[in-house]
Amino acid sequence: MSGQQGSVRKRKDVPITPKAKDAFATGIAAPRDAELDALVKAKLENRGPGVEWDYRIAITLITILAFITRFWGISHPNEVVFDEVHFGKFASYYLERTYFFDVHPPLGKLLFALMGWFVGYDGHFHFENIGDSYIDNKVPYVAFRAMPAFLGALTVPVVFDIMWESGYTLPACILSAGLVLFDNAHIGQTRLILLDAGLIFAMACSLLCYVKFYKLRHEPFGRKWWKWLLLTGFSLSCIMSIKYIGTFSFVTIGTAVAIDLWDLLDSKRRQGALTLPEFGKHFVARAFALIIAPFFFYLFWFQVHFAILTRSGPGDDFMSPEFQETLSDNVMLANAVTINYYDNIQIKHKETSGFLHSHPDKYPLRYDDGRVSSQGQQVTGYPFADANNHWQILPLNSNEVLGQPVRNNEVVRLRHVVTNTMLLSHDVASPYYPTNQEFTTVPMEDALTERYNDTLFEIRIENGKANQEFKSLSGQFKLIHNPSKVAMWTHTTPLPDWAYKQQEINGNKNLAQSSNVWFVDSIPSIPTDSERLIKKERQVKSVPFLKKWFELQRAMFYHNNALTSSHPYASEPFVWPFLLRGVSFWTQNDTRQQIYFLGNPLGWWLASSLLAVYVGIIAADQLSLRRGVDALDTRTRSRLYNSTGFFFIAWATHYLPFYVMGRQLFLHHYLPAHLASALVTGALLEFIFNVEPVIDDVQANKKTGTPAKKHLPAREKLVGQNLMASWAAVVVILTIVIGGWYYFLPLTYGYPGLDVAQVNARKWLGYDLHFAK
Repeated sequence: MSGQQGSVRKRKDVPITPKAKDAFATGIAAPRDAELDALVKAKLENRGPGVEWDYRIAITLITILAFITRFWGISHPNEVVFDEVHFGKFASYYLERTYFFDVHPPLGKLLFALMGWFVGYDGHFHFENIGDSYIDNKVPYVAFRAMPAFLGALTVPVVFDIMWESGYTLPACILSAGLVLFDNAHIGQTRLILLDAGLIFAMACSLLCYVKFYKLRHEPFGRKWWKWLLLTGFSLSCIMSIKYIGTFSFVTIGTAVAIDLWDLLDSKRRQGALTLPEFGKHFVARAFALIIAPFFFYLFWFQVHFAILTRSGPGDDFMSPEFQETLSDNVMLANAVTINYYDNIQIKHKETSGFLHSHPDKYPLRYDDGRVSSQGQQVTGYPFADANNHWQILPLNSNEVLGQPVRNNEVVRLRHVVTNTMLLSHDVASPYYPTNQEFTTVPMEDALTERYNDTLFEIRIENGKANQEFKSLSGQFKLIHNPSKVAMWTHTTPLPDWAYKQQEINGNKNLAQSSNVWFVDSIPSIPTDSERLIKKERQVKSVPFLKKWFELQRAMFYHNNALTSSHPYASEPFVWPFLLRGVSFWTQNDTRQQIYFLGNPLGWWLASSLLAVYVGIIAADQLSLRRGVDALDTRTRSRLYNSTGFFFIAWATHYLPFYVMGRQLFLHHYLPAHLASALVTGALLEFIFNVEPVIDDVQANKKTGTPAKKHLPAREKLVGQNLMASWAAVVVILTIVIGGWYYFLPLTYGYPGLDVAQVNARKWLGYDLHFAK
């Protein structure tokens, strides 16, 4: 087949030669061999110095532009913006070595702390409110913002390099990089003290490293092969160590690795079948480099996290008393007092901060759903300190000597001091939960006779040891009803007016639920001059690293999944590819300036449209093949399915999982998927505008001395073709994209301020911009 033939041909009319089969690529890029290297070198010499220098010049210019667009005006605004209140605060806590809690892993925040340490910042400012002045509080905020800006700027040449290493032509490389370079969302997110710049940079590096590794797939277990495989794993670890949505990058690379391993199992593979021990070596190498090694890198950042945060701080309340004993200056443990029998105590729910409370009012005879109550005295949760929160802890044996401490797993009774009634639970449904038991109180004469067993409760201290003393504040516990084995529990849904909108208290059959935990907030009956109140010097204890790590992981996952409350700028995933709305980051009324997080609409719509085009091309090709029409040469089809397909999988795995998430979602969650869509766009540019089929294989010509033309990268195969159409398309597309970028710059950089007409002109899809009136 010559380059002048039509591109549509019948498969049965053109037999594939062995050489052509050898030329069919099964991956992202071509293997290297001595003959190929010699041929490429000859072509470079024939064409002069421009073959690789054009790529080098382009990536240099793009890198310079990336740094300019990210760092330009980075000192504005000189106030706290959006989520800088969180991540700037966490950096300050690191520098003060004060323990805090966050749902994200530590690496991204450690980088901010490192930058603060470099410039001598002591962490005195805690970023409490959006709009607080950095200048007045002497905060080196430009240094903090420089970290994400630096990583965001480096992301752009990494995108270019992904396309370059994948063998694409220069126009395709420039287009993919240009869509990220001139995107307002990528710029806006990387100019502030936020985590996403590091996340996206690491995600791009993982794609680049895997492409480089895959190019060496026919030279397994060599030094470079191991280098790029391990760097892929390290990049994946960095993503996971910044945010847990880095799991999506693991799925991307994991999918490519699974396909690669499946190909290695093929007994008819053209490089020769692998024995099972050889295949096992490939599997173990990938498992080690992409799972085991990244996991240890991930653990390392938590070790650094724990090593730095040694002082008690605002994160203490999220952790167990045992964890808090590893922190110095812990107020809870310092003020903990041993609880004795006959003490009056106030019991507080750990999660909702409601006190165990009772008052003379009774449960109604019937609830709204028709169920009948016991009409016993109400037991509720009350948010404020009150005499009705006082309960006397009594032993089973009334002969217990005063001053005897309460211990773990002992069975006790609780007397409500004000009404002189005994706490009780029984087999009657609670007001809101038909499957949970009602909590009430009964008069003392009943509690001492026929209802005695129903008033027995076990004190079960969390992670407690046998015979451990029960203490206030630090002794977090579950109160287990002894006969029925239900745990006292409450929640935030208020009861009706008959209970004064207080919290429901009931018996939860799921004993393992973490929300069953309570603690004694105070002991009102202790005299102020009691020896029990004298504070003793406390030694900081040590807990094994993995035990602390597991506890922190559980807390992080729990609270991350609990982020389900509404937010005025939250959005659904279907909104993101079409850029239907953005997020307001910052406003200043006097100057009418605002930062509105929004992508470049023209660039996003183009990339999203070409994703649909790609799906259509694949469907059309499959339909044609089913009808016996081969519309593509083998080289083009290989790249369309493998290289472009890899980018498409990256987009899908970084976007589609958000549809099954129940937590708050925002536009910035789409940025990794947008980067992948930019790669797809560049690949499709080459596919669409290089319409001439390339020669898959040319035999050596002994008369002329022309060597055989084997499987070359696209930029070498297309060297004889006219790329004017591609260049023209890139110029037109980037001109439009740059126009959109420039038009929305005032919303990205926060200046200059816009008048009403200018603001309304930028509300293309009804964006909820400020100062539109």
